[in-house]
Amino acid sequence: MKASDLTTKSQDELTAELTKLKKEQFNLRFQGATGQLENTSRVREIRRDIARIKTVARQKATATKA
Repeated sequence: MKASDLTTKSQDELTAELTKLKKEQFNLRFQGATGQLENTSRVREIRRDIARIKTVARQKATATKA
């Protein structure tokens, strides 16, 4: 997921995407704890995507206040 793709989304869409990624992150953590995780790089991708969404959402929030 690219930041440029996220800037075109609304605040509600960003929130929905963040919720989806957090659920996936939880499932991946659970799989890792039980030894069933096959694609370990996905954990890193999810973590970075969550950070991107939070960054873009924060930028949009501060842009509307200014």
